[in-house]
Amino acid sequence: MTLPIDPTQLDEDDIGVKRTTLEMSHEEAIEHVRAVFTDAGFGIPVEFSPSDLLNEKVDADRDPYYVLGACNPAIADRALDATDKRMGGLFPCNVVVWEEEPGVQTVYHVSIMRIARLVGVAPDDDAMADIIEDTGELADEAFEAL
Repeated sequence: MTLPIDPTQLDEDDIGVKRTTLEMSHEEAIEHVRAVFTDAGFGIPVEFSPSDLLNEKVDADRDPYYVLGACNPAIADRALDATDKRMGGLFPCNVVVWEEEPGVQTVYHVSIMRIARLVGVAPDDDAMADIIEDTGELADEAFEAL
């Protein structure tokens, strides 16, 4: 299979990477990220700890790693319409918190809306550009508040 894009030609802006570091415990960081994203207009309909799962199931010895599945329902509804329902295959917009070392957490996010457009799940049109702009503004607001 040939990829429709050359990943080596993409930079972090192309996929909407957002990253910050928090100096607090892993559990405090999860609570803080959840509260900040909720205040910015996201719900958190799903969350889980891949590290707990992997440590239990395959004895992976992973450091704390947690995924919060963020969703803004109004924008998600628009994205489903703009993509003939295909966008749901990438929902929710994940925000990841991982422990770099005790007391230091990384918060990381990529824009599924941008990625969907790059790989052809979403159209490259004005409606999708508006959705990308709106979700980007919400994510920017949340990351500025972290």
